[in-house]
Amino acid sequence: MTANTPLVLASSSPRRLDLLRQIGVVPAEVVSPDIDETPGVRELPRDHALRLALEKARAVVSARRDRDGPPSAVLAADTVVAMGRRILPKADDALTARQCLERLSGRRHRVFGGVALIGVNGGERTKLVQTIVHVRRLDRGDIDRYIEAGDWQGKAGGYAIQGAAAAFVPRINGSYSNVVGLPLFETAGLLRWAGVVP
Repeated sequence: MTANTPLVLASSSPRRLDLLRQIGVVPAEVVSPDIDETPGVRELPRDHALRLALEKARAVVSARRDRDGPPSAVLAADTVVAMGRRILPKADDALTARQCLERLSGRRHRVFGGVALIGVNGGERTKLVQTIVHVRRLDRGDIDRYIEAGDWQGKAGGYAIQGAAAAFVPRINGSYSNVVGLPLFETAGLLRWAGVVP
């Protein structure tokens, strides 16, 4: 798909880049934003997802302000896995991943996807998408094998639905691509608003 307005993806996630390509959008540039992702005191999961998406986009816009070249729209997103008001962490080690999976076992949880787009004129738009994910009861062997496979690394909530963890999820309510890392239907609407796609 030919873009009218160049797009910068503010993300360090290869999954988000793959998802954009799935709908025919190839960013002109991918930049990893440098922000503090620590949740605020009593910050709700939905608010956290939206705030981080917007902060990522603003950080990249600010860093690019003095660069030459055509103006670009900047897209950013954040994915938050939550049980009630509790935000589950990104799993950076096996113990964290195991703790997340033990909490998710036999229960449903919510995945909030915050998406932010800043247009070339500085206008900002955001979307928040919620998906409910049901996880079957996991025994110790299920968790051990998943941890050993390493599919949890860097994943919010300690799992990746597009990998082996698909066998743990009997159903979802809402956007599948949101759980993977970028709600494509809503993102496509934002890209049209910014003139990135027709």
